[in-house]
Amino acid sequence: MDVLVIGGNRYFGKRLVTLLSNSGHRVTVLNRGSSGTPEGAELLVADRDDEASLRSALTGRFFDVVLDQVCYTPRQAEIARRVFATRSRRYVMTSTVEVYEYEDSAVPVAEDVLDLRTVTVDTGLPWEDPEFRDAHYGEGKRQAEAVFADGTAFAWASVRVAHVLGGADDFTGRLDHYARRVRAGEPIAVPVVNHPATYVYVEEIAAFLAWAAEAEFTGPVNAHSHGPLTTADLCAEIERRVGGRTVFQEVEVGEVSPFSFARSYAMDNSRATALGYAFSHSSDWLAQAVSETVGGIR
Repeated sequence: MDVLVIGGNRYFGKRLVTLLSNSGHRVTVLNRGSSGTPEGAELLVADRDDEASLRSALTGRFFDVVLDQVCYTPRQAEIARRVFATRSRRYVMTSTVEVYEYEDSAVPVAEDVLDLRTVTVDTGLPWEDPEFRDAHYGEGKRQAEAVFADGTAFAWASVRVAHVLGGADDFTGRLDHYARRVRAGEPIAVPVVNHPATYVYVEEIAAFLAWAAEAEFTGPVNAHSHGPLTTADLCAEIERRVGGRTVFQEVEVGEVSPFSFARSYAMDNSRATALGYAFSHSSDWLAQAVSETVGGIR
C-alpha cells in the first residue's frame, strides 16, 4: 500500500513508520520538516494548518490510507477533509481516551457512549493558540472526530488511544513525575477516591495503528491493553525499579498527579477485539515499560 503518515516523527509515531516500512508498504511522512526524515520513509514538508501549503505538497499524490497522528482541532479536520477528498481511499485519525472527559461510568465505556452527531463543532475558537489547544485537548479531538463523522469522500476511522506507557523517549514526563517522588519519598497527590484507568504499551499502540491501516473498519474504536491500572500499581512497579517509598497524599481539591483520576477513566476494547485484534494484558509489559522510561532515575 501507499501510506501517508501525518506527523510520525516522535514516540509511537516513529514506531508506526518503522512497522509499516518493514511490512513492505511505501511510506511517506508529512510534517513541517523540523525533525528530519524517519528511516524508511519519504518526507513531504508542509504546514498542515495551511491548506494551500498542504495541497501544494500533495500535488499528484494519492494514498491508499492516511494515518493522521497530529489532528488536534476541528479546523485541522476540516482542512484534511477537503484536501484528502480526492487524495485518499481511507483515513485513520489517532484520537484519545480524553474524548470521554465528560463521562463518568461505573463500567468501562464503549465507543457509542459518545454520539458524535451531538457534538457542537466550533472552528471559531482560538485553536491556533497552543495554550488553549492544550487546555482543551479532549474537546479538540472530539470536535475533530465530529467533523470527519459528518461525512467524507473517504472511509474514515478514529483510534481512541488509552494512556501510553513505555519507551526511553516518553516525552510526557508523567512516569518521571512518580519516579522522582518515589525515589525521594516525597508526597504524591491523589484524589480521595482514585479510579483505575486503561493503558497501552507504546509498542502495542504502534502495532495497532499499523493493523488499522490494513483493516477496513470505519468509525471510532477504543485501543488499550486488557487490565486497568491504578496509581498504586504504577508506583509499586516504580519502587521495584528505582527503590524508594510511595507516599500518597489524598487531596479533596487542587491538582493531582498525572495518572490519578477522580472519575472513571476506563475504556472498553470489545469492538477492537471483535474486529480481530488481540490486545495484550498490562501485566505482560508493565515492568518493561517502567524500566524503559524511568530506568535512569537515580
